[in-house]
Amino acid sequence: MERVIALLREKNHCLEKFYWLNEQELINFGTGNFDSVDEFYQAREQILTQIQCVEGMLAEISARPTAQVTVVLREEAAALLKSKDEVVKSILAQDLQILAYIEKEKSNIIRELRANKQAKRAVGAYANTERMRALEGD
Repeated sequence: MERVIALLREKNHCLEKFYWLNEQELINFGTGNFDSVDEFYQAREQILTQIQCVEGMLAEISARPTAQVTVVLREEAAALLKSKDEVVKSILAQDLQILAYIEKEKSNIIRELRANKQAKRAVGAYANTERMRALEGD
């Protein structure tokens, strides 16, 4: 059971790293800085890979027959699982904020592209009018 406790602590540690990574990137996104979005997603993927590894080890241990578990170890495991649930809820809330920032930036980019396209059309129409005037003057 001590190994399970150690793995639960490791999983919570990974989740807390994930949480703080999100917090830092939320600050960047909040200021409109999306320059490190690729690195952000890579770092998240690395942490998720670590979590999957820990979960795999927990699954292996849970498949084995276990000895009698003490009340203290059971309470510690329950506290670690409760802590995990709280961190996961916080991460889910962060992810909603991250998605909102990304969606807002995506909308801004689409608006800018449309404005650029309209500006190019206007310049093209103006240039075409000037060419027609020049040809008429010949």
